[in-house]
Amino acid sequence: MVNILILSIYWNPPKEIVSWPLPFLGRPLLWYGFFFALGFFLAYRIFQLLLVERGHDKKEAKQVAEKASLFIGIAMIAGARLFEMLFYQRPSVYLEDPLELLRFWEGGLSSHGAVIGILVGLWLLQRKWKERFSWRNLLDLLVIPGLVAGSCIRIGNFFNQEIFGTVSTLPWAVLFGTPADGSAPLPRHPVQLYEALFYLFLAALLWKKRLFLETAGKLSGLFFICCFSFRFCIEFLKTNQSALIPFGFPLDMGQLLSLPLILLGLLLIKKSKGTVSVERN
Repeated sequence: MVNILILSIYWNPPKEIVSWPLPFLGRPLLWYGFFFALGFFLAYRIFQLLLVERGHDKKEAKQVAEKASLFIGIAMIAGARLFEMLFYQRPSVYLEDPLELLRFWEGGLSSHGAVIGILVGLWLLQRKWKERFSWRNLLDLLVIPGLVAGSCIRIGNFFNQEIFGTVSTLPWAVLFGTPADGSAPLPRHPVQLYEALFYLFLAALLWKKRLFLETAGKLSGLFFICCFSFRFCIEFLKTNQSALIPFGFPLDMGQLLSLPLILLGLLLIKKSKGTVSVERN
């Protein structure tokens, strides 16, 4: 154990950027909240740039991005919180206190639920904009911004000392000083950083390929296949996070929830054949 501790990286930063309560919020500014907000802002700006690239003028792109960000942001948080409660917590948690479903600021957001929320939000939004965008057009525009936001959120998880990897003897294993779940401090795979780096890599790859994937749905199809195939694999290096998965079950909740999204990617690729991408003005 001594050798493991020597080789590991000790990580125990304060969770607050500033320790005093912020005006109106009554809470200190946390690193997780900072990275969450940063990811959302960067996603908004990239979404704007992509709209301009597709032929929309800057004023129109700004208006579309603002409306979409608000609508999709609400749907994303709602989906993330609902999936966290339904697939990761015991039913007694929210049956005894139904308001627990609404307390997303206290932690507990499912990334798979966030994706489902975004898909539903996009479907509702597209019904309003059906003369301008198809559902797959909008989805193609969101996958790169979404990956950048996801990377920032995983860095926030790292600062928050949550979502743990399995115990590791690798030299870059991280010893979290104050684990969020109260578990014993042990050297672990920094799976939060693995995910953050992969999301940035995939965002860069899709950015490079975006102009060559002109059929609607193809970009988002590649996103779902690559992103959630990676999620399926990286879960083998994570500790079980769901209270609903029995001990000894071969797959965890993250893997089970990734499978339908991989299938969605394959379906999008199949449906993209013969379709046109966003029309340029």
